[in-house]
Amino acid sequence: MYHSFEVDGVDYTLWLSASRHGYRLHLRDEVIAPVAFTQRSDSSGILTIAGQSEPVRFVIDGELIHLHIRGRTRTLRYIDPLRTHAAGNSGTCPLVARAPMPGMVVAITVSPGDSVSAGTALMMIESMKLETIIRSPQDGIVERIHVKENESFEHDAVLVTLSKEGF
Repeated sequence: MYHSFEVDGVDYTLWLSASRHGYRLHLRDEVIAPVAFTQRSDSSGILTIAGQSEPVRFVIDGELIHLHIRGRTRTLRYIDPLRTHAAGNSGTCPLVARAPMPGMVVAITVSPGDSVSAGTALMMIESMKLETIIRSPQDGIVERIHVKENESFEHDAVLVTLSKEGF
């Protein structure tokens, strides 16, 4: 599966493929191998690319990934291919806010029928002792909330469904 990230206003498409020695990273027309990541804690690990290892620290906040490597911090925005596809549809196509990782709902800040703008906080979740705010992917009306406070969910679970109808 292709994954897209935006860094400093530039979109990058990449994917991983299996190899004899782990994985290969495909970025544009370039193939980088081998690639490996060893997680040390909830927010740090060692990234090895083409034999060079670097310690990294990261925080995931919804679709944003704050990554600190080689003395620099970068913010990457994950561009969900399903959300991109849904945004291209018009009419009353429902949109969803999905769980970026497994976890538990800490607080829900909206109710069905609420009008929300892109970026509005929908709920706060907790995963691996890290609290993350789930935000609206775009303007719309909260159609349905699929989870309750203190309820657990899996990665990629639909948390909130939005509708553009009536907005």
